[in-house]
Amino acid sequence: MGSRPLGWTTELVAGTALVAVHGRLDVAGTPLMHAVLLKCLAEQPDALLIDLSELELVDPMALSVVTAVARQAARWPGTPLLLCGPTPEVNALVERGRYGRIPVHASVDQARRAVADGRVVVATLGDELLPISGAVRHARDLATEACASWDLTHLIGPASLVVSELVSNAAEHAGTMITVSFARRARHLHIAVRDGSDRPPVKSDSPGLDLRGRGLVLVDTVAQHWGWLPSRDGKVVWATLAA
Repeated sequence: MGSRPLGWTTELVAGTALVAVHGRLDVAGTPLMHAVLLKCLAEQPDALLIDLSELELVDPMALSVVTAVARQAARWPGTPLLLCGPTPEVNALVERGRYGRIPVHASVDQARRAVADGRVVVATLGDELLPISGAVRHARDLATEACASWDLTHLIGPASLVVSELVSNAAEHAGTMITVSFARRARHLHIAVRDGSDRPPVKSDSPGLDLRGRGLVLVDTVAQHWGWLPSRDGKVVWATLAA
């Protein structure tokens, strides 16, 4: 295999994201690859396929980037990762379990078939909101509808609180259209609020009368996990509640 600089192509087809990585991957290249994979997760695909057939692994430690992304995916949005077409060297490293238990398939086509054959229908609910005062109320109504529909009535209160704070934060600080989504996956309820600003959310623990950033303290208290990811056109702030 000829040496090439690290690069990739991405596509999203029928809900499945594919990142085809090519070239040399060393430890110095992991932050860039990490950022690319996280942006794909921000689109909340049904599955994320990582094609490693043209990857030249320079340093085995660099493969830990896949573990980090898989850990994030498990927290939110619950997207399964599948590795496709790795070289024998990479396949051996993955099979040893050092980088976590991530499914490996011989080719992208094989991985796509596995996703199609074993896909679990994910219950989702969402809407787009204007950054106005009524957005928070509508987001709470969506939380109630989602929890009631999925027999998670015990989460109506926590989900309503979390989505209220996230939408309020987006309306105040981003001022763009807001996309709210709820997803029921396995043992968690996933909440995501997307806006058009790339500014990261800031959690303020300082005392005083200024409430800016204090809403995220509530989210931090109520949610099992929360965080944010950059997206193609802004960011997604997410939270998960144990179901």
